[in-house]
Amino acid sequence: MTAKSVLILKGSPRDKGNSSTLADQVAAGARESGAEVETVALHKLNIQPCTACDACQRAGGQCNIDDDMQALYPKLTHADAIVIASPVYWFTLSAQTKLCIDRWYALERAEGSPLRGKDFGLVLAFGDTDPYTSGGINAIHTFQDLCRYLRGNVAGVVYASASNIGDVQKMPDAMQRAYDLGKKAGAAG
Repeated sequence: MTAKSVLILKGSPRDKGNSSTLADQVAAGARESGAEVETVALHKLNIQPCTACDACQRAGGQCNIDDDMQALYPKLTHADAIVIASPVYWFTLSAQTKLCIDRWYALERAEGSPLRGKDFGLVLAFGDTDPYTSGGINAIHTFQDLCRYLRGNVAGVVYASASNIGDVQKMPDAMQRAYDLGKKAGAAG
């Protein structure tokens, strides 16, 4: 049996931020399941916003924006599972995360997206006390809509209320839930 490929997209500008720390736990769990894991820090990439030119739809899925998404498209297509990790900024996903997701439009085809049917996971960290007052619920709804549109399988959603860098490391339950999400996303199915 071939090992599953898990791609983890870190949408935090902080390498050691709480959502990044939870994403590392997801990676550890996925590796424990025998999966191939690649983690990409989106803030280190040059990802431009979609210009709505529709060249990708006329050119068979080739986006004409020459940026780091060109290297990310094959990784997205190859992955069996994609885990999005983001802090909640201003009531939803971080800008880095949203830029990347917006550019998935270039993968759309008449027959559907190559992302269709994949397993998806979401990891969030926010500074308020719960997903409603923090806006985390908006990020969760965006994720659910994305999965519904792509007919994706929701592997799970993990979130934690953690404001300061390192706070999530003091939350063994959140760390375990992230690890378990990785095991689920990485399990051969």
